[in-house]
Amino acid sequence: MSRLPVSLEDVKAASARIAGHVHRTPVLTSTTADALAGARLFFKAETFQRVGAFKARGAFSRLTLLSAAERARGVVAFSSGNHAQAVALAARDLGVPATIVMPDDAPALKLAATRGYGAEVVLYDRRREDREAIARQLVEEKGVILVPPFDDDAVIAGQGTAALELLEEVPDLDVVVTPCGGAGLLAGTAVAATGISPVIRVLGVEPEAGDDVARSLREGRRVAIAVPETIADSLQTTRVGERNFAILQALVEGVVTVSDLELRQAMTFLFSRMKLVVEPGGSAAAAALFAGRVPDVAGRRVGVVLSGANVDPARFAELVAGLPA
Repeated sequence: MSRLPVSLEDVKAASARIAGHVHRTPVLTSTTADALAGARLFFKAETFQRVGAFKARGAFSRLTLLSAAERARGVVAFSSGNHAQAVALAARDLGVPATIVMPDDAPALKLAATRGYGAEVVLYDRRREDREAIARQLVEEKGVILVPPFDDDAVIAGQGTAALELLEEVPDLDVVVTPCGGAGLLAGTAVAATGISPVIRVLGVEPEAGDDVARSLREGRRVAIAVPETIADSLQTTRVGERNFAILQALVEGVVTVSDLELRQAMTFLFSRMKLVVEPGGSAAAAALFAGRVPDVAGRRVGVVLSGANVDPARFAELVAGLPA
């Protein structure tokens, strides 16, 4: 662990910094979900987090480290939505000017929320333009501080605080499963969970169309892909972060994939049986367990991160319509 970019102590330090800025989210259970997965499931409901997603943890973790001079300069971030909202909120609460680079096809709900928190939004075409290049140009032109969505030690540590809370409440878990995009959540979860219990298994879940992390782990190098065509807009990343990948290689058992239909089925179950609104990407871990994609969980105690709830009402209705409850 000492050779990795983030340690359990870093996660604990992040937890102390963000206390008072983020919610301690509930851990929920369902006997019907247990029967469906063949395991005892404990859902960490980051759907009830500020900005409706776990991303608030990483944003506050990073921004609380800024010096007074850095706060005055302001920050820039790039995101399809949840990190955008999180940085905008953290910046507003901490008195920091924020500029967010977002795709022009980002969900309207996420765009509106980001602007509502007071951030300036710069739109780009995700299939023809490079969001990182746009953000770095703003860094050069304005002297602002870049807050990456996942490839950053403080962000990773902040995301790991969700697993820290989960294991404080349910200390005897055998497995923890999280959604996986750029792998900030998965990396932070792995650091926290294995730091507390070295024998715990940690796995991530990607959409089938966006399996860059699974491929990267198989090939032993970071694999880049085209923008994936999936309903999981929060998981439409094209390459795992460098620092994240080092952690995943050392601490994560693997990454499995789910189809868009399986994401929709999980969303429908979580809504109809547990009364939870979960966005497509946020339901990935649950979808994998319900579909039997996670190996060797029969009879085990499994932590399941529901990572976000930011989906337009009309879009949510469209995705769950016609599927059995």
